[in-house]
Amino acid sequence: MVTAVSVAQVGALVGDPARVAMLQALMDGRALTAAELANAAGVTPQTASGHLARLLAGSLVTVVKQGRHRYHRLASPQVARLLEGLMLVASDAGNPKPRAGTRDAQLRLARTCYDHLAGWLGVSLADTLMARGWIEIADDAALVTPEGLRRLTALGIGVDVGPISIARSRPLCRPCLDWSERRPHLAGRLGAALCTHCLEQGWVRKRSNSRALEVTPIGWRALDEVFEIRPPSASK
Repeated sequence: MVTAVSVAQVGALVGDPARVAMLQALMDGRALTAAELANAAGVTPQTASGHLARLLAGSLVTVVKQGRHRYHRLASPQVARLLEGLMLVASDAGNPKPRAGTRDAQLRLARTCYDHLAGWLGVSLADTLMARGWIEIADDAALVTPEGLRRLTALGIGVDVGPISIARSRPLCRPCLDWSERRPHLAGRLGAALCTHCLEQGWVRKRSNSRALEVTPIGWRALDEVFEIRPPSASK
């Protein structure tokens, strides 16, 4: 049962800058070691160990053991949604906004939000699919149309359309409000499939130690041909 106390406990866990930095580092779906997360948060390994123990106890992260190493990852897509929502609220908090740098611009153009595409690129994909009638979005719900399933399958974008089970309760398609664009990108199984397809085809590639994605020259050509998506400067 969710109580005021349990909500406050989660709030306390994400109320520390170092822990937030660790969780943000895990938002691209990677599993990282304690040393890597300590570096991301700018704290000592001993301090990072204490923070990770609290995040593990609070079910915000999980641990995967491989040989002598322990890798940490977000416990679920819901944790990524929580962080994305907090970033949206933080960007509207009325605090003086720092001057946007190169890294910030890269994150706003294209990034991962757990296992789906976010930023300008993610929102543009959602806009295109909706304009073509392949998906429908209303408020906090979305669906893939029969025409959309046919078209996506023809493009080689494999989407698991099996019924939702207790073991796999993730929806097929769900809007996720983008903190930088203030409009929805796509999450759920379809969002993950689109991200996987773009990575496997070499349309985008991950940047080292960042959630930012780089759209490759091949990617821009393919995105234009398949989805009529052009670089922001070329779209104006």
